[in-house]
Amino acid sequence: MTLMEQVNNDIKEAMKAKQQERLDALRMLKAEFIKNNTAAKPTDELSVTVAHAKRIQDSLEMYQTGSDAHTKIVKELEVVKAYLPKPLDEAEVVALIAGIKANGAKDMGAVMKELQPHIKGRFDGKRASDLVKGSF
Repeated sequence: MTLMEQVNNDIKEAMKAKQQERLDALRMLKAEFIKNNTAAKPTDELSVTVAHAKRIQDSLEMYQTGSDAHTKIVKELEVVKAYLPKPLDEAEVVALIAGIKANGAKDMGAVMKELQPHIKGRFDGKRASDLVKGSF
């Protein structure tokens, strides 16, 4: 089952259960999928979900903690995070880096290229880059 199919099924369940906040968050995610599918260069559904979660996370900074808007965005982020893969911890990423053969700092780009598919949506890319730099 694709991510889009899962979201569609969850929209139906949220409608039946009358969970309005969950329904709104799922509809926003579905709109992102539709926008991606009609784009000139569509990407995979995981990339769309990761980007949407990042935008929601970034919008949290705009609102004061405890406000109604902040609370609503936090709940929306929780709904979207359910569709992301299990996050990796730093030790797991370090182990992945150690498993990639490199001949020093000049190979950092190659290491990141090989590491990226494993951490996409599961670990912060900037933090992973710092870990790669530290491993040389």
